[in-house]
Amino acid sequence: MDDSLNRRDWLRTLGASGLAAGLGAWHAGHAAAQESGFQSSVIDQHEVQPNRACPSLTDGKVIQPRRELPVVHQTDVLVVGGGPAGVCAAIAARRAGVDVTLVERYGHFGGLWSGGLVLVILGHIVKGGKQVCQGIGEEMMRRLDKLDGAIIDRRPGANPTVDAEAVKYLMVEMIEEVQAKVFLHCWGVDAIVNGNTVHGAVFESKSGRQAILAKTVVDATGDGDLFAAAGAEYERRSHNIGLVSRIGNLDRVDRARAEGSPKPRNLGGRTPVPGVNWVNMHGPEVDGLDVETLTRLELNHRKFIWKNMQKVRRTPGYEKVYLMETAPQLGVRITRVLNGLQRVTLDDLKAATTFADVIGVGGASNGQHGEWQIPYGALVPEKTDNLLAAGRCISAEIRMADLVRLIPNCFVTGHAAGVAAAVAVADGCRPRDVDVKKVQRVLQEQEAYLG
Repeated sequence: MDDSLNRRDWLRTLGASGLAAGLGAWHAGHAAAQESGFQSSVIDQHEVQPNRACPSLTDGKVIQPRRELPVVHQTDVLVVGGGPAGVCAAIAARRAGVDVTLVERYGHFGGLWSGGLVLVILGHIVKGGKQVCQGIGEEMMRRLDKLDGAIIDRRPGANPTVDAEAVKYLMVEMIEEVQAKVFLHCWGVDAIVNGNTVHGAVFESKSGRQAILAKTVVDATGDGDLFAAAGAEYERRSHNIGLVSRIGNLDRVDRARAEGSPKPRNLGGRTPVPGVNWVNMHGPEVDGLDVETLTRLELNHRKFIWKNMQKVRRTPGYEKVYLMETAPQLGVRITRVLNGLQRVTLDDLKAATTFADVIGVGGASNGQHGEWQIPYGALVPEKTDNLLAAGRCISAEIRMADLVRLIPNCFVTGHAAGVAAAVAVADGCRPRDVDVKKVQRVLQEQEAYLG
């Protein structure tokens, strides 16, 4: 920002958004800090944190007291998690005509697709190059096509690669178009449950611990945080956890100097930004729910990536290549998987099993096999009500984990969960009792592919 921009100029630039009047009134009642080109004011000189109920230490045990939580919002459908599944769920439910609230722990949408820098789109095609991921996921691809420098290799039978910032921008645009309510920087920490029925969720943020009430909740956290908190049964798994990075100046490699030297290994795949590659990392198989393990991996991965890049830079001709960024989000692939009314299995994939309650079709990582149907029951907990799963944590056997978790298949299950949640709200029923034919009809109206 230009340091010469004074407060009056700044407020004028905000006028179109309606913020100027509110900010002007707010500053009028507060003493400003010493002039420095920035603005800072005292809000309250003697504030004490409200709604406190501090744990106490009793006989060596930390005891959390009972307390009332402020209800910050009420909604028809609450989607927890703003990754590919959650964003599709929110858009789908809103287009189906209900109020929707989307909560995300980071400051952006896209999950591992954007924040994790997993930029390649795998899993949307099957044998023969047929694309089975349609609906809102395909709409995102079409819209990325129209943004300069947002996507490459977008052609039939190919696996496109996106730019992370373009994805973040597009998702904001699409969420704002449907006018979904959004809370960022909020971590879902608990479910509001009476018996087996979920009535919303509890969140931690800089505003403290607050509650959002909802008629139906979609768990798109990736780790099944909400269905676990609600008491739904799940399978806990370990998997490889890596950390993705981007490297730059690959278009400035001195080919003459590089001749005769071994080419550095694992320079990644190209992105829409010229000279910039994204570099994936396999990582060790660990428990992605163990915070000490996550901490150790985060530290070790960052050191490894930096040291590896210094080796690359010592290779003749590659001196100008540099580490552009490491992903702010660790690459956790699988942790909790719901035990649902039905399960996605490899045997059903091989047999091309069809389901009367199909709500989506999955593809192959590189088009090496046929399509496989996803039954609605894979999104529904065995006993917990008013809750649906979407994304990598739906009910699927371990042999299907590396297909279910792929971004296009998260589009598909998120889209279905959003529509099902909206239909359940509109019809005043539990998600397990929803009219699946109505869900299928709405999905097809929203251009989803059901086989």
